[in-house]
Amino acid sequence: MAYIRGENKPVDEQPHGCPFCELVRLPDADALILARGEQVYAVLNLYPYNPGHLMVVPYRHVADYTELTAAETVELAEFTQRAMRVVRRAAAPHGFNLGMNQGAVAGAGIAAHLHQHLVPRWGGDSNFMPVIGQTKVLPQLLAETRELIAAAWAETD
Repeated sequence: MAYIRGENKPVDEQPHGCPFCELVRLPDADALILARGEQVYAVLNLYPYNPGHLMVVPYRHVADYTELTAAETVELAEFTQRAMRVVRRAAAPHGFNLGMNQGAVAGAGIAAHLHQHLVPRWGGDSNFMPVIGQTKVLPQLLAETRELIAAAWAETD
């Protein structure tokens, strides 16, 4: 509900106040950052659709996929591939949803800073709770999920 109400969302298009720009200044565990690259980083989603829902985010404050440099594009793709391998190792999902929402009208919660979602999926992970209870059941705290995935990421180095 915090996400739906818009709590803590940036109010303008500037990097100042952008959560993705601010996160990188925090310690990884506090920011839920899983891994850092030269151009991008991987971070758990604060409002996950499923356990292990993470995002790959460029450090540079850029809104549109077409504005990425060649180096950013390559590392974003490589980090996404690696994240899939890591999450498979850590949590054995049956599949994934990958995607970027470009613009608020397309569903981007933070449209001013590009980010790619990686959502692990398991057979039967859609149940009655979102429909009847208007809530999502997540069986693991974000800090625990971060420790599990960050450890698996470090093991792939």
